[in-house]
Amino acid sequence: MTEDNLSEKDRAYVWHPFTQMHDYAHRDLLLIDRAEGLLLFDRRGRAYFDTISSWWCIVHGHNHPTLKRFVREQLERLDQVLLAGVSHEPVIRLAEKLVELTPAKLTKVFYSDNGSTACEVAVKMSLQYWLQRGWPERRELVGLERGYHGDTIGTMSLGGVPEFHQAFAHLMFPSHRVPPPYCYRCPAGMAPPPAELIGPSASGPELPKLPCDCRCLEPLADLLDQRGDRIAAFILEPRLLAAGGMIVYPPQWLARAAALARHYGVHLIFDEVATGFGRTGTMFALESAGVSPDFLCLSKGLTGGMLPMAVTMTTDEIYQAFYADYAQNKTFFHGHTFSGNPLAAAAALGSLEVFEQEQTMAGLPAKIRHLDQCLERFRELPWVGDLRRLGMIAALELVEDRETKRPFPPAKRVGWPIYLAGLKEGLLLRPLGNIVYLWLPLSATPEEITEITERMWRVLSNPANISK
Repeated sequence: MTEDNLSEKDRAYVWHPFTQMHDYAHRDLLLIDRAEGLLLFDRRGRAYFDTISSWWCIVHGHNHPTLKRFVREQLERLDQVLLAGVSHEPVIRLAEKLVELTPAKLTKVFYSDNGSTACEVAVKMSLQYWLQRGWPERRELVGLERGYHGDTIGTMSLGGVPEFHQAFAHLMFPSHRVPPPYCYRCPAGMAPPPAELIGPSASGPELPKLPCDCRCLEPLADLLDQRGDRIAAFILEPRLLAAGGMIVYPPQWLARAAALARHYGVHLIFDEVATGFGRTGTMFALESAGVSPDFLCLSKGLTGGMLPMAVTMTTDEIYQAFYADYAQNKTFFHGHTFSGNPLAAAAALGSLEVFEQEQTMAGLPAKIRHLDQCLERFRELPWVGDLRRLGMIAALELVEDRETKRPFPPAKRVGWPIYLAGLKEGLLLRPLGNIVYLWLPLSATPEEITEITERMWRVLSNPANISK
């Protein structure tokens, strides 16, 4: 089919996610034909850097030969089988490897097929655990304002972005929401901590004290003091609120928040759907704070971005609350058709193989330093209010007035002309409102990082792309 014919059929039949289709009434969507490494190629052969890892899931670049080999070999043996009362080698091997990679107390792996379900599984497990342990009053949940855990009714009820979810407010169940650790716009009115005190690699007890002493934690402390014996779980994204605005926060806050939850016996659910598998400079973001949750939710980068899969990891203590004679009705009645799909599990095993063979994590510090150096000059731009960085992730918060931090009004939609200008520069950027960000595959080379940031500079330093 010709490109024009495909574009016409796309407009006629396809409803794209998070996309206002009216924008494309007279404009073709970017039509991708193939991919390799960091590059996406359209039907005409023009290349675009995939600067957002295709929605944060591509880890080792597109079409990595090792991942393809693992999937191809698995395809010759077993394509799909239910995981209810049935098992197969790839999910067993993958579960063992995930247990080896994550905190010691996380010993059980429950499979599902996307990040939203991974988080809902954790919530349901926590609620059923408390019921079966004789604490039925522990049924309340806590999340962060602008914390984002998915688009199902359950996950939207735990936080979320008001702009995305307001139409469904009447369907959501009530939950507690506390202010996020948004250092640039501190909810406690404190000054942002110095960058040198927000270290990515120190462990919990060794983290230096912040001048603000994490004052923004007071609402959480007050809530737990009042309702701690009724709260089942606290769900949060470690070190980075992704869809909520690429909000990077200190490991000190994470360590203190975890300690508060522990003090009141509240389950900790860490949503590392986006931050897992090296994105933040450590294999999992929780490592930078030296903390361990009761539930760890993973997806996206789990399979290197090749196939959909998710897991919810938990402890043997929680598992034992469900382990009983069937007649006691303690079974966890939850599952998905494609839970533990053999092909997806094979892709995940292939991705972990690449981490080991290519020593991906060992090579990251130099790449992260280079990315930081390349981005530093963006602070000069008058419309850049904040530059946030964590591992291979970076975010620029654009503001109308830097001194007052006044944001661009939503009606101005500054991200749209930036997106279009990025395409002209061979960059696939996808701003989140006033936030322009990079979420680079771990395979990005220093040369690619230089080229991406140079093209991004041409986009963002041009006033015409900001003032349209």
